[in-house]
Amino acid sequence: MVEDSETDCKLVVAELRRAGHQLVFQRVDSRELLRDALAGGEWDVVISDWAMPGFGATAALAMVQEAGLDLPFIIVSGTIGEETAVDALRAGAHDFIAKDHLARLAPAIERELREREDRAQRRKAEEALRASEARYRRIVETTSQGVFVVSPDGVIVFANRRIGEILGREPARLVGMRLLDIMPPEQHARAEAELDRRRRGISAEGEAALLREDGSWVLVLVHATPMFDEAGCHEGNLAMITDLTDSKRAAERLRQSEARFSRLAESGLIAIALADVNGNLHELNDAYVRIVGYTRDDVAAGRMSWAAMTPPEYAAGDEMAIRQLIATGVAQPWEKELIRKDGSRVPVLLGVAMLDYPNCVTFMIDLTEQKRAEEALHRSEEQLRQAQKMEAIGSLAGGVAHDFNNLLSVILSYTALAIQDLSEQDPLHADLTEVRRAAERATELTRQLLAFSRRQVLQPRVLDLGDVLSEMETMLRRLIGEDIELLIARTAGLAPVRVDRGQIEQVMMNLVVNARDAMPQGGKITIETSNVTLDEAYAAEHSGIPLGPHVLVAVSDTGVGMDEGTRARIFEPFFTTKGVGRGTGLGLSTVHGIVQQSGGSIGVYSEEGVGTTFKIYLPAVEGALDMRAPGEPLSATSLRGSETILLVEDDPALRSLARAILRRQGYRVLEAQSGGDALLICEQDAQTIHLMVTDVVMPLMSGRQLAERLHQLRPAMRVLYMSGYTDDAVVRHGVLEAQVAFLQKPITPDALVRKVRETLDAGRRSSY
Repeated sequence: MVEDSETDCKLVVAELRRAGHQLVFQRVDSRELLRDALAGGEWDVVISDWAMPGFGATAALAMVQEAGLDLPFIIVSGTIGEETAVDALRAGAHDFIAKDHLARLAPAIERELREREDRAQRRKAEEALRASEARYRRIVETTSQGVFVVSPDGVIVFANRRIGEILGREPARLVGMRLLDIMPPEQHARAEAELDRRRRGISAEGEAALLREDGSWVLVLVHATPMFDEAGCHEGNLAMITDLTDSKRAAERLRQSEARFSRLAESGLIAIALADVNGNLHELNDAYVRIVGYTRDDVAAGRMSWAAMTPPEYAAGDEMAIRQLIATGVAQPWEKELIRKDGSRVPVLLGVAMLDYPNCVTFMIDLTEQKRAEEALHRSEEQLRQAQKMEAIGSLAGGVAHDFNNLLSVILSYTALAIQDLSEQDPLHADLTEVRRAAERATELTRQLLAFSRRQVLQPRVLDLGDVLSEMETMLRRLIGEDIELLIARTAGLAPVRVDRGQIEQVMMNLVVNARDAMPQGGKITIETSNVTLDEAYAAEHSGIPLGPHVLVAVSDTGVGMDEGTRARIFEPFFTTKGVGRGTGLGLSTVHGIVQQSGGSIGVYSEEGVGTTFKIYLPAVEGALDMRAPGEPLSATSLRGSETILLVEDDPALRSLARAILRRQGYRVLEAQSGGDALLICEQDAQTIHLMVTDVVMPLMSGRQLAERLHQLRPAMRVLYMSGYTDDAVVRHGVLEAQVAFLQKPITPDALVRKVRETLDAGRRSSY
């Protein structure tokens, strides 16, 4: 009620209630109150006075219209004239009631409410019709099928977007064309017959060829339905067109896919099984049966199940994969092991995809060979890392040994010369003897460093290891003591090997001493030899080991054994399990270096509380045994000489020492501190130089290079090389060439003069 008079409002309400209406009303008399009322309630009718102070029916009507409300708006007033009332009705008011004719109000409201309901029903019907038409339009325009509407005489009157795509034509350009215009001539008669059937109300479906705008033909499936109006007159045909190109292609792809899958399933490359999410296996290909070791009879009899083949530690992973399979349709590939029928395990890679729940397809690959390859690669990488580590340590040891051997040469030689000049009663004699012994121990340490780093100089000979062990037996028994039994088991017909006898003796002594230390309460040491042939499997686990015949030397003890961690580090330099002061950690690393430098390999097998076995494999060789005995020592008088010797040494102290030693023996000595100085001397001094004594490792020019250059100038001059390790061109892979005169550092006076005399008296020129 838009009314400023409370009395008039009560009169209106009373009249409506008298007419039988139950009502809730609110009286407002300002714009603000009307706005709030319209916004806050659901109203059926607005009754408004025409004029109020500052407000009126015209303004109230405008507010109702602005709010978009379809409400009957009835003016009740005693002051409005007829013309004004007409203007109000034109503005949108629904009726005008004079206040002295309130009896007309209730019928007017009832009439307006009925008309509003009718309007609402019409709007709903119109909206439903528009929505239906829109839906139909969307369906027709968005369907994956082409749609034609054809007149009774075969003219296209409607074409949707999809049929335009199928025929490569704009839909609007299809409208007005005859259906026969887009069909091949041989189908025209059939098309005319089908149109006649449509006129008789018969629907049909069949394949047909339609002409595209580019002149090509497309095969389609046509479902044609006749349409009739309300009077039953035929008004045309609705044709639904399905492009068969994709389906034909899909069918062909499916056929090809099925053929490929069949070939894949039968190829044996991948194991395939049809199963369900509960682990029941239904169908298996041959590869699957082969991998798990069961037979198809086992499958048919139910003796094979996923649960029985799965080790307990993989059950949780399987459950996770099944949850993922159910949730997403695919289980990401995962690795596990399966228990074969014979109880062995096989590593596999699995993938599962859902078919129709609960059925799924399982793909499986046997990872046995891959795991072996990975393990072999891991071993190779470990061996490479070990080799690189040993190479780095060896480089360091070689550099240290070169300089250290020079220092030891000076210490040993001057000590020996001083001892020669003193009587045994002289107090200095005993002191210098201790100095010499200390230097000799240092020499041994240097040799160990070079041995494990494979940089010592070997002088190999063809030997029978059985003979070597027999000759060592007495010495080995003295090493181990009476509480340890020693058994040497020789094999008849043992193949010869080419090794440095002294180094192999050191290997055997180190292994026997280690075995002795592992048996503090006594025990047994067994040394066995045999002929073996190394195959590809062994070579795969031991990088760089040649195939073929080898001689095996096994040293076993019944001692405390080793754990896995100790076994892994047993050949590392400076690693020892002995207490402080009881070992340098170089023994087994020295053994390892000597064996490898000799072209062999060594492995250790040990079990705690049972004992340890070291196995050494040395390549067997062909040829006669080297039966040469060591030469008789030269007499004191034969060590002297008068020949001219060119001494080339870059270390001043060692050069001075060697010069003094040689001059004491009567030799004429020419000194050079480098290869360049030696070349200059040979060019300027015309006298005969009988022998050149040269260090191998020198700056700018090595001893080998110097000898090669001087060979053109003085071809009769003999050469004696001096060096301490194998990083020299004159020493190839640590093996001394037979014709090369060589003196290994550290030198002593006796060793130097004997080797000089031996080289001069050899009766042949040394090769370089």
